[in-house]
Amino acid sequence: MFYYLLTPYLSYHFILIAAAVIPALFLMLRVWRADRLEPESPSLLLRLVTAGILSALIALLSERILSALLNVAVDVNSPLYAVLLYFVVVAVSEEGAKYFMLRLRTWKNPEFNCQYDGVIYAVFVSLGFALWENISYVLHYGFQTALVRAVTAIPGHACFGVFMGVFYGIAKRLDNEGQHRRAKAARRFGLCLSIVLHGAYDYIASMESDNGSWYFVGFVAVLFIVSYLLVGRTAKRDRYIA
Repeated sequence: MFYYLLTPYLSYHFILIAAAVIPALFLMLRVWRADRLEPESPSLLLRLVTAGILSALIALLSERILSALLNVAVDVNSPLYAVLLYFVVVAVSEEGAKYFMLRLRTWKNPEFNCQYDGVIYAVFVSLGFALWENISYVLHYGFQTALVRAVTAIPGHACFGVFMGVFYGIAKRLDNEGQHRRAKAARRFGLCLSIVLHGAYDYIASMESDNGSWYFVGFVAVLFIVSYLLVGRTAKRDRYIA
């Protein structure tokens, strides 16, 4: 009896979870198949997705702490509040957590021997993050949320990962060449760039003016096109660095 009562509920949630997961898997496959030199092992890629999920939990804790501090320090109705919320509380917490897990899991990994690997690693961590975040959103808000996030938030996280990963791969090459200061600068630049893009994405999405939606559509379109071109160009120019 309980089985028949629960079946519709479980089936509905299975559909929601599938709607949340499939876009992330599609993007993972797209980035992975662009690797023309030496495909990464499935075990490493799975660990990176897991790292992304862990980074989501780290970011959640960081956001709660920073949000509490922001609410005490800045008036909620102040224009500064929105800037700090999206660029610092959200973007720094999420991209910082992704970067932390990315570097922890890959920087000294012997499989990191090609420059394009940096893009793959960063995107897989980012999509692991998006995967967990999307499941949470969809279970709370339903299937319609899955459709919206499938074409905005999930590719958005992938794009932030592309920009971080391009410079992460360059940093690894520079580090292997003994240029440690330039390598550190490249890593930091990639992290800062992903933070700025993430903050801009969230800030523009929150705009309530009549033109806000058009600004967001334009920003997302440019972000996706540039990221798509970067993936193709970086994969085409890939080279061994170890």
